[in-house]
Amino acid sequence: MIYLSRQEGLKEFAARFRPFKRLTTRFVAGETIDQAVAAIRELNAEGCSASFDHLNESVANPSEAEGEVKEYLRVLSRIDETGINSNVSIKLTQFGLELDPELAYRNARAVVEDAARRGNFVRVDMEGSKVTQQTIDIFKRLRAEFGLNEVGIVLQSYLRRTYDDAQQLVKLPARIRICKGAYNEPPEVAFPDKKDVDENYVRVMQLLLASGVYHGIATHDPKMIDATIDFSKREGIGKEAFEFQMLYGVRRDLQRQLAKDGYNMRVYVPYGKHWYPYFMRRLAERPANIWFVLKNLLKG
Repeated sequence: MIYLSRQEGLKEFAARFRPFKRLTTRFVAGETIDQAVAAIRELNAEGCSASFDHLNESVANPSEAEGEVKEYLRVLSRIDETGINSNVSIKLTQFGLELDPELAYRNARAVVEDAARRGNFVRVDMEGSKVTQQTIDIFKRLRAEFGLNEVGIVLQSYLRRTYDDAQQLVKLPARIRICKGAYNEPPEVAFPDKKDVDENYVRVMQLLLASGVYHGIATHDPKMIDATIDFSKREGIGKEAFEFQMLYGVRRDLQRQLAKDGYNMRVYVPYGKHWYPYFMRRLAERPANIWFVLKNLLKG
């Protein structure tokens, strides 16, 4: 699958097969901003907010990174024009992190500055462990310049360092999305057993909810959702004090139910012409994702 993900020419061929096309269109909102806007309108109608994610995993030079900045500025403009309920999520590698961290900072700052001017919010996504510290460092610089409700970050519970990172970041304070993580990491960096990942997730979730800051609890795991609801009820934390987050097309039934139950529900909406490598790499990074995707396709 890693090999196939690099064969961009296979995208059109693969898309001709109805099951493959159905699978990808279920989990990717489309190739254009307008298609993503239409998907977000539907989510908003179901009581869910959203977060735009422009797909591009092949930034090779500063001009391509600048193109990503322009795309996100267009996204922020379209959010204002259409009135949809959405913020944006960015990956620093798209903004040139692997070329020059200072370039990535400047590009990210341009997007955060525009979002802040519009009263919107930017979430800095977390990627592989090799860029975890750089991502946190750049986020801290942005947070020092912009408000709590203008820029946030993501942490991954499968990394051994995450609880310590969360303890430090809540002191800023910072708005954090906690997720489990989906990259293939060595055991000295990440917990290899799901039980340990889940236990760390619950520890971090409890730390976040107890901080009094509005955080994102990102999971499709009913056990993690139940643990979050149980803890919030036990501690007297209102439904308005945090939000659940899920990926576009995954457990739509659960997304609707949580929104219906009065919980804030945000859906992460990926779009873009580079959906093929994104989709194939997500499957390749962890083989369990293949079964996960197929299983959730059947669940509705």
